Amino acid sequence: MFTLYNTLTRRKEPFTPIEKGKVLFYHCGPTVYSTQHIGNLRGMTMGDILVRTLRYFGYEVTHIRNYTDVGHMTSDNDTGEDKMEKGVKREGLTPKEIADKYIAQFEEDTKRINLLEPTNKPRATEYISQMIEMIQELLDKEFAYTTDMGVYFDVSKFPKYTQLNKQDLGKMREGAGKAEVTDPGKKSPVDFALWFFKAGTHAHAIQTWSSLFSSPLVAKGEGFPGWHIECSVMARALLGKTIDIHLGGIEHISVHHTNEIAQSESANGVKFVNYWLHNGHLLVDAGKMAKSEGTGFTLSEIIEKGYDPLVLRYFFLTASYRSQQNFTWEALSGSQKALNDLQSMVVSWKKDDRSELSEDKLEKIDAYRKQFIQSLENDLNVPAALATTWEMAKSNIPSSDKYDLIMDFDEVLGLSLGGQKTENRKQIIPEEIQELVKKRNQLRKEKKFDEADEIRIQLDKKGYVIEDMSQETFVKLK
Repeated sequence: MFTLYNTLTRRKEPFTPIEKGKVLFYHCGPTVYSTQHIGNLRGMTMGDILVRTLRYFGYEVTHIRNYTDVGHMTSDNDTGEDKMEKGVKREGLTPKEIADKYIAQFEEDTKRINLLEPTNKPRATEYISQMIEMIQELLDKEFAYTTDMGVYFDVSKFPKYTQLNKQDLGKMREGAGKAEVTDPGKKSPVDFALWFFKAGTHAHAIQTWSSLFSSPLVAKGEGFPGWHIECSVMARALLGKTIDIHLGGIEHISVHHTNEIAQSESANGVKFVNYWLHNGHLLVDAGKMAKSEGTGFTLSEIIEKGYDPLVLRYFFLTASYRSQQNFTWEALSGSQKALNDLQSMVVSWKKDDRSELSEDKLEKIDAYRKQFIQSLENDLNVPAALATTWEMAKSNIPSSDKYDLIMDFDEVLGLSLGGQKTENRKQIIPEEIQELVKKRNQLRKEKKFDEADEIRIQLDKKGYVIEDMSQETFVKLK
């Protein structure tokens, strides 16, 4: 039985799709104002694992992953500067040029870590008319109201507002009331923006559209949509009023996804999402991953240090999608060694001739496949599935059958194990390891052999061995 942890109910539930054999899946994609760090790529990889698993189980998946290219403020609570405009000011490009640049960069990264292409990749700016239409529906049904500064969702009209975030609404009001006040016309500090007029703090907004809504401060209702309405509209337009699965980062629970539910169910009159899934954060040395801290590492930086992008993917597979994962360069080196070993095994298995199986080995093959499937059925327990892969790899079943099994497993793991020409592949040595070797060589020149030997031990612990030749020192994975 395939179970998923549903954030809405806070428990694992058997997965039952709306339509038998088909899955409607919406994944919150990036705001494309800058380069995505590897924490964002981890979230995207978790979505990829979900899609691969569903298809492995025989489902037909419609996968939507959007691009936010307008309306996402620097605060998720509708305050601050529009992130796209921040990118425009930083680089002197148009909003479309910023979006095009970072979408292209993001898609190159997703190819490098072997993410499957979504069924559709909508941009928010392509759905402005549908957003205006849904906002008008909310106004007509009196779930929303207009001020001089914008159109807001009236949270008091939706009694189930905290069903996802499980927060105390009174405390939410108190907390929101202490935040920056940008519109004195709001009925409650927790009410959220559906449409910002080009007025007040947004008087100089770069991306605006005319609308059906009226304000004495602007002509033709000129303004731009709030971030939250965008996902509701794209999901309805491309998947329908009720969808099977919605995935995003854990940070979206408190505001963004809570608001999506409120506006979607108020406009559509039906349940919005049956299964809410949320991935945990990627930490760096047990701290927050952030560009401001110098720890917002990008895939390009990973590659510059000598790592294959699939090493990062392998690293992501070693932790549950719901848990936090701690990134360190040492952990990445460990993943590199593991992936290299696995790739080498696959090459050797591929070369071996097939042999007749004993009854005992047939049972083992079936047992490994069943164990792999059961791990995935248990809320996408990919680390357990990976452990099964290694157990199978080290077993005594024939190599040709190991090869068949791992090709089957790789449909979910996505490590391109069948396409790696590892027999001719040059090992990539990370920059950190190369620096240690240089330091050791210098110590040897200075005849500081004890200190040099300490570095050799350090390298050994990181999974590398060194060979000293007459003219050169070579380093390789164990």
